[in-house]
Amino acid sequence: MIKQVIIAFILLASLHVAAKDKPNVVVFFVDDLGWADVGYINPEFETPNIDQLKQEGVNFERAYITTPTCSPSRASLLTGKESIRLEMPRHITEEDKFGRNSKKYNYWKNDPVQMPSINWLPLEEVTYAERLKELGYYNLFIGKWHLGHEPYHPIHQGFDEQYGTSNFGHPKGYYQPFFKENNPLEDIPDDQYLTDVLTDKAEDFIKNYDKKQPFSLTMWHYGVHGPQVGRKDLIAQYKAKGWEDRYAEYGAMVTAVDESLGRIRKALEEKGLADNTVILFTSDQGGYFTNFPLRGKKNGGNTLGEGGARVPFVLYYPGVTKANTTCETPIQTLDVYPTLVEIASGKKCAEKQIQGKSLLPLLKGEEFKERNLYFFRSYEDQYAAIISGDWKLIKYHSGLLQLYNVKEDKGEVNNLIFVKTAIAKNLAKELSAWEQEAVPNKESYYTN
Repeated sequence: MIKQVIIAFILLASLHVAAKDKPNVVVFFVDDLGWADVGYINPEFETPNIDQLKQEGVNFERAYITTPTCSPSRASLLTGKESIRLEMPRHITEEDKFGRNSKKYNYWKNDPVQMPSINWLPLEEVTYAERLKELGYYNLFIGKWHLGHEPYHPIHQGFDEQYGTSNFGHPKGYYQPFFKENNPLEDIPDDQYLTDVLTDKAEDFIKNYDKKQPFSLTMWHYGVHGPQVGRKDLIAQYKAKGWEDRYAEYGAMVTAVDESLGRIRKALEEKGLADNTVILFTSDQGGYFTNFPLRGKKNGGNTLGEGGARVPFVLYYPGVTKANTTCETPIQTLDVYPTLVEIASGKKCAEKQIQGKSLLPLLKGEEFKERNLYFFRSYEDQYAAIISGDWKLIKYHSGLLQLYNVKEDKGEVNNLIFVKTAIAKNLAKELSAWEQEAVPNKESYYTN
């Protein structure tokens, strides 16, 4: 009996040590921040903290969103699944003034195939928060959700706590009132800026964290989504550069988000947690303004272009990542799920329901098997794409095909569809095969 007690004590102690040694995780997710809207790409943007993170971590030069738009990008990041498999080829719309929906699906007026898109992330879907919770993590969610109204909020998807979460895809403004209805931050003073309010919570959480278990902080900013309302003291910095009106407001929004990252990292440092905290920084889709030298943007008919589907993505894992490393391997944000699961568990993520792959081999310089990346959205004529190595094929309902070598031609200037015909034929075949397998219930509303 005494021997059994001793063994049990040793096991409990070892579990406690293992939990204590597990790294904390910060997922810093920005809304509508373009690939080129950071200082290390375009020095006109003042983002010293993002630039510093890039210097210390691994910059994934070719990171993409499976469905570049608000809700689907969030769903795929959370679940590790291609968003079309979740029946979410578009963002969630609001049926009433409170941002709620009674209908399961929405339709888009200009969608030529009238594909339904689900209005919430089903509760049966497994999120990285749920997996981390099983592995002993305390999970805090801050900010923009856009994956369903109250019954589908973060606290029902694996998060222990949520803050600043509304039913809406974007705020009414970045000063009060933040939201038209159901304002979760109605007690915040009128002179406080929304990005800073969310950061205040994150900072306070870190400073006062007293649990023995590791934590994950999922920081999903509303910024830099419109309306373009910059923090008042930062707008002048951009006007001094010659930026005008909404562009100066936008620049100020970007810098406010950058300051948020800096404040969170400082809080981790002061708490003594910086050396045991993984930080992942990325965006939910391409920017609303120019994404030069990339073509395409958040909307405008070419969202599957590099400017719409490609996003900044930096991962910093103390003791694992090599400083100032750039990775050219194409990845997607659905890779976040298995990456976090492997970091938290110390074991390979072998879950069958996901399409994402852990990025740990790339962080460690190990072999990473090549794969195709697939894209799907349903707003307009342009709707699907495939990336295979350096090549990218974009497909339109009207029959148009475009082929680019995005490594040599990241601006997608030279359409090689009639030049590299063998490559185009092969990619078109693989994309069609993927559509047949991945697109749910297509026979009822979609003709390939």
